[in-house]
Amino acid sequence: MRLYLIIALAILAMAVSASAQTVMVQSGRYADFRQLLAREAPTDSATVAMTLRLPDEARDRYPAVVIVHTIAGYQEANEGWHADQFRKAGFATLTYESPTARSMLQGASTGSRGEPWATAVAEAYSALRLLAGNPRIDASRIAIVGFSFGGEVAHLAAFERLRAALVAGQNRFAAHVSYYPAGVYGVAAEPAAYTSAPILMLLGEKDDNLPVAKAEQYLTYARSAGSAPPIDVSIYPAAYHAWTVPSLGAARFYPQYPSTRKCPYLLLGPSRPALLISGREAPMDPNVMQTCLKDGQGYTMAYGEAARARSIRETMDFLVKVLRP
Repeated sequence: MRLYLIIALAILAMAVSASAQTVMVQSGRYADFRQLLAREAPTDSATVAMTLRLPDEARDRYPAVVIVHTIAGYQEANEGWHADQFRKAGFATLTYESPTARSMLQGASTGSRGEPWATAVAEAYSALRLLAGNPRIDASRIAIVGFSFGGEVAHLAAFERLRAALVAGQNRFAAHVSYYPAGVYGVAAEPAAYTSAPILMLLGEKDDNLPVAKAEQYLTYARSAGSAPPIDVSIYPAAYHAWTVPSLGAARFYPQYPSTRKCPYLLLGPSRPALLISGREAPMDPNVMQTCLKDGQGYTMAYGEAARARSIRETMDFLVKVLRP
């Protein structure tokens, strides 16, 4: 009887290890986007714990989704819940705790040169490389889904110059889903500014961290340059920032959190970042950024049950269409 119990426990342990595997990954840290785009060596590196989970359905190789959490860190009720939905649909999932998000939450400045966002994008591409090298994963069908901080990372990961600086060859994310991004960065309009992978951007009608009007101004600028970005936008009525997070409850203003809501987009291009002011590129002005960050301190967050239900459906439809699990 004891032998049978030992065998049963061993089988259970193998099943658990097969469905959830945590790997410690070294990811480069960059001072700013200039360093990254110049393809200089990282300043140093950070160790990131990344957890891969496979769907219950057995198959040779799986499409996969990298999930990047909000600045508050991984939450089972938000990122974990979405990961579970993706696995039920046949996608492997990779989640990780971002050291960059943790440093930002503890008060690190976003600055006007790129830090710490360059490092955050590097973390996402470390996740892509990890999955692409796994024989259980179809390297051509890896998507990235992010929330708030993670939504900004998911959008940045679609910039071709950043992709080319971080991965060899033509490796890329096959799809990007950006839930209520921070709205800090755009890409300077030029041919092939984006990787060409489709992007789904999900915005809240009442989001005062990234007002819809600000996002639409950027998209109008990007489309008018003759190289339309591959971005589809869904706007959720009455939804505030972070509508997918159940623990937030009713709408509440959080004055302690920094926001770029009153700032122009920072445009990444072949030279130093520019500003998007009144729909046009303008030279970088640190004084503009300092003033708008001061004036825009704080924003509102609230859970939206209807918005979460609709957004997971739209996200799933998008991923199934693009990745075809």
